[in-house]
Amino acid sequence: MKNKQKITAIVLAAGRGSRMRSSVQKQYMQLNGYPVIYYALQCFQDSEVDEIVLVTGQNEITYCEQEIVKVYGFTKVKCVVAGGAERYESVYNALSVVEDADYVMIHDGARPFVTADMIHESIIHVKEHGACTVAVPVKDTVKEVSENGFGIKTLNRSRLWNIQTPQTFDRELIKKAYLQMMGNGDTDITDDTMIVERYMGHSVKIIHGSYQNIKITTPEDMTMAEFILRNPAEPS
Repeated sequence: MKNKQKITAIVLAAGRGSRMRSSVQKQYMQLNGYPVIYYALQCFQDSEVDEIVLVTGQNEITYCEQEIVKVYGFTKVKCVVAGGAERYESVYNALSVVEDADYVMIHDGARPFVTADMIHESIIHVKEHGACTVAVPVKDTVKEVSENGFGIKTLNRSRLWNIQTPQTFDRELIKKAYLQMMGNGDTDITDDTMIVERYMGHSVKIIHGSYQNIKITTPEDMTMAEFILRNPAEPS
């Protein structure tokens, strides 16, 4: 009899980060003395997840194994696998090595401020709903704009959320969705919740995340990340 449901975290660190305008990939840039990727990995290392699959570029596998996993003692990292040219290819490659997990949690390695509470709440909700993601309500007014740059209509802000990661799924659900998506040759996928909605018709539970759970994409984001490290407290 199976006593405990197994949870695998997939941490994505294969992006090239062209908008960062740096010779160093964003996930390896130093943030308060540690590479950006360190923070997410440390949070998952200390969490309820059972194992971690780290996804990086083909040429960075050895570097990650030696300079990240080994140096910082991330014992939950099961393996480091090569990502693809697009995010969805990286997730698919990771799912291919996840064999016996009940649930998978997919997280952007460039989001260093994932928290234990986000992980815990995600685990609770995925067991009930099969799919969930952390997110935050949109703060600004959002307009739909025409191709020639004119506002068409103002959307109802009270029903709009900015989607973050981690995004957590029943493993069979997300794997079947990916197989269908890859077989269909879909190329306009922006995140994993979109895949299960489109191909499995499965609704995704929204969990309140944090405005500090930023994704580091530009140099300005690094400045914000340094500020957050100095001022980590935020009411939920």
